[in-house]
Amino acid sequence: MLMFGLRRLLWGIPSTLCVSLALLSPSLAQTDLASRMKDPGQWPMAARDYANTRYSELDQINPSNASGLRLAWTFSVGVDRGQEAAPLVVDGTMYVVSPYAGPYPNRVFALDATTGELKWSYAPKPEPAAAGVACCDVVNRGLAFDNGKIFLNTLDNHSVALDAKTGKELWHTKLGEINKGETITMAPVVVKGKVLIGNSGGELGVRGWVTALDENTGAIAWRAYATGPDKDVLIGEDFKPFYDNLKGKDLGVKTWPADRWQVGGGTMWGWISYDADLNLIYYGTANPSPWNANQRSGDNLWSTTIFARDPDNGNAKWAYQVNPHDLFDHDEINENVLVDLELNGQPRKVLIHPGRNGYMYVMDRATGEVISADAYEFVNAYKGVDLKTGKIIPNEEKTPLVGKTVEDICPTAPGAKDWQPSAWSPRTKLLYVPHQHLCMNFKASQVGYIAGTPYVGADVDMYAGPGGHRGEFMAWDPVARKKVWEIHEQLPVWSGALVTAGDVAFYGTMDRLFKAVDAKTGKLLWQFRAGSGFIGQPISYRGSDGQQYIAILSGVGGWPGAVANAEVDQRVRNGALGFAGAMQDLPFYTAGGSELLVFKLGGTSNQDGSHAPQQ
Repeated sequence: MLMFGLRRLLWGIPSTLCVSLALLSPSLAQTDLASRMKDPGQWPMAARDYANTRYSELDQINPSNASGLRLAWTFSVGVDRGQEAAPLVVDGTMYVVSPYAGPYPNRVFALDATTGELKWSYAPKPEPAAAGVACCDVVNRGLAFDNGKIFLNTLDNHSVALDAKTGKELWHTKLGEINKGETITMAPVVVKGKVLIGNSGGELGVRGWVTALDENTGAIAWRAYATGPDKDVLIGEDFKPFYDNLKGKDLGVKTWPADRWQVGGGTMWGWISYDADLNLIYYGTANPSPWNANQRSGDNLWSTTIFARDPDNGNAKWAYQVNPHDLFDHDEINENVLVDLELNGQPRKVLIHPGRNGYMYVMDRATGEVISADAYEFVNAYKGVDLKTGKIIPNEEKTPLVGKTVEDICPTAPGAKDWQPSAWSPRTKLLYVPHQHLCMNFKASQVGYIAGTPYVGADVDMYAGPGGHRGEFMAWDPVARKKVWEIHEQLPVWSGALVTAGDVAFYGTMDRLFKAVDAKTGKLLWQFRAGSGFIGQPISYRGSDGQQYIAILSGVGGWPGAVANAEVDQRVRNGALGFAGAMQDLPFYTAGGSELLVFKLGGTSNQDGSHAPQQ
């Protein structure tokens, strides 16, 4: 991932811990998260549900009327950096969090979801130095809710619980150390009274972990590392991986050179799913450290691995390593979408994982068996996935060597798809996937480990893939194992996806367009030109007026947007760990932004850019 944060300026610490501007929200019913997921009018977690579908059952907006979407209200979070967060909507209140920048980093706002009226805001007292070690912009991917509490992760490794009615801080817990390069950017997930959080920083040799906190006290319940001995990884006698190469004692040590596992990466800054029937959480770990694979012989377990764990104690039940001995920074923190499919005439409980390596994995979520793995992007770094062994087949011609530039590697370091989450429709049985279409030249170099500094060992130059476009939004059929339709975009599609029961899919582009398309055909139905590019996560909810609303944060940034909002010279092609080369023209399309945009049919504004597309 990207390291451009080391030149950051330090921001001042706010003088007040909790800014309560107004206590106007109605009393919140103390029901649990799972019950709120059953109410289609709410959006109670970043992914909307434990299955990570990002599907809304609301159908007021449909292909016949989507062209009538208009801006209903807006709100500025006040920080023109990368806006990747998903808003939450619970009991008529919208909760949104800002990036880690400006005078009030990671500030939380509570707004009336129908009118946009501000109810309260909360500003933590962070450590400004965290911005200096952050990888991939100072982003925050969202909040969590359960039992009347809002949960916030701050970039400087704190988890905070707030009273959802008032914004009062209830507890905070420190989870990591910025002097080691650790940060937190992921949206927390609450399962059975535990707040689940993973760390970032694999490009600084951070050792990855997932930690569970008691939601009422903030006390640490368990922590599972991604590298090291079995007792640290929480692997015991009930660990039953499907594939033989993953069976053995202390593989998180033995698959590394001596002691390298201690700075081996495998962080977890993506998405967590949960199957209540199996009582298993699912998540993927990130790349091993450093990028230069010549310095870390072996499979480097348990980096680039999908884990299934018991949320009660963290014990691993199965694991599958997607990219053994990862060569190209192909993290596998991407979402695991939990669906039930009929495959070969048999019902299967599966997870769908759009791999960073360019393959669409369909796996048995009870056992970890790979059922299918098909390329959804142009791939030449690998030659496929062996379904008998589960192992990916490398293309030896693309293996990086120290001091040698290997050209035309596809997909590039951010993969065919990075963190940006896809959406699943149970109506169309399609997965809607935003992703990039990039290739790279890669040169490995020797690098030494110094805590809190870049530990990468690679020089990367990225550029558009075959055909010249750099992004795509597509619909994938996991049963037929193929694309149904695709939309090419000139820039990477770095926003999340949303799909609704009205058969409309939504996504944003980095050149400032928010789009609605027909979920069955991909036909453009409507688009809105915003002030800044989109890398946020769209959501849908029902307002107190009975109307269906669509909301998303506008504000370009993240790894590909660094050249538009951070101190990165786009003329230096290998800047931002190579993404500058692929995004040299981005500053001509957009600058940073901080605007929350909320739409409904026949809204109050017909702002320029909100229109039906020309046919």
